[in-house]
Amino acid sequence: MLSDKVKEDIKRVLNNYANKRSACMAALQIIQGVKGHLTDEDMRELAQLLEVNNVQIQEVGAFYSMYNVAHPVGKHHIQVCANLPCSLLGAEHLVNFIERMLGIKVNGTTPDKKFTLSTVECLGSCATAPMMQINDTYYENLTEEKVRDILNSLKK
Repeated sequence: MLSDKVKEDIKRVLNNYANKRSACMAALQIIQGVKGHLTDEDMRELAQLLEVNNVQIQEVGAFYSMYNVAHPVGKHHIQVCANLPCSLLGAEHLVNFIERMLGIKVNGTTPDKKFTLSTVECLGSCATAPMMQINDTYYENLTEEKVRDILNSLKK
């Protein structure tokens, strides 16, 4: 169930859009920012607030990798680009390295809920491959050493 504060924040955002439907992505970000992920119930409530069909909200949530619909994620959501340029420059190797370092597999979350590891199809930074995104921050031109330093700094 969406809190009154989340509903107020969504209503405030509506003023930035010509119609309610156009606020869908911003509203999903508001909900996810508070809850960490999106549930079916959240999306049904949002559909009612925006006066659209529930399937329209579900489609947006499922299409964009920035929304965590399938499962809750940890405090630090690590998304490694798995597209061709990143793969050719070692993304698969880095995913294996992260799995070993954190003791989880892709789509897994550490027991302390600090880290979730995912692969995504493209993060749009091919010239700086391999790369990953942790929450809203891009990390590019990655090596094992860089990844180790980044993850160790986030463990603190």
